[in-house]
Amino acid sequence: MTQSGQAVDLNRGETITLPQAQLLLYRQVVPDEDGALFQRLKREIKWRQDSITLFGKRHPQPRLSAWYGNPGASYRYSGLNNTPLPWTADLQYLRQRVQNACSHPFNSVLLNYYRDGSDAMGMHADDEPDLGTEPVFASLSLGAPRRMRFVHHRREHPPMNLVLEPGSLLIMSGPTQDNWKHGINRTRRPCGPRINLTFRRIQAREQ
Repeated sequence: MTQSGQAVDLNRGETITLPQAQLLLYRQVVPDEDGALFQRLKREIKWRQDSITLFGKRHPQPRLSAWYGNPGASYRYSGLNNTPLPWTADLQYLRQRVQNACSHPFNSVLLNYYRDGSDAMGMHADDEPDLGTEPVFASLSLGAPRRMRFVHHRREHPPMNLVLEPGSLLIMSGPTQDNWKHGINRTRRPCGPRINLTFRRIQAREQ
């Protein structure tokens, strides 16, 4: 409900005001009240824990991840090469729901599984060449709510925090990646597990 007492259409996108960015938030795209979809993804996705090199040392990433998509939709980020696994039935269903919401085609998805509040995602921009100019990202959340933080590259604008509720879909497009970094900080508050699916379109080498 709004402050005026009028009902909010959870399936209609609302613009999130952020300078030099384009953000659109759908409050409820995929209902999963009983958690069955979350549990299937947790059980059936081929999760892995990658490691990255920082200052000459290898460190395990503080989350589990997986990469699915069309043949040839490979992706390299943070020094990691990602060859897509074939779409599952659930991922195909979710891709269609997301594409229907934002009217944009996607050929791949990065899944991140945050097991508890100690799992996180460092501040980053998704600006790799394979994503093209002003790419569109559709970030779908399932499970426990988590807070996404946005920080401007040149500190020209104050940071923003946005709580992503289960079933919500955040569309990042336009100049967002050119001007802002985003991430998921650790939290000491009690926090259940969360799965995030970021749908994207790889421009290169798709078969």
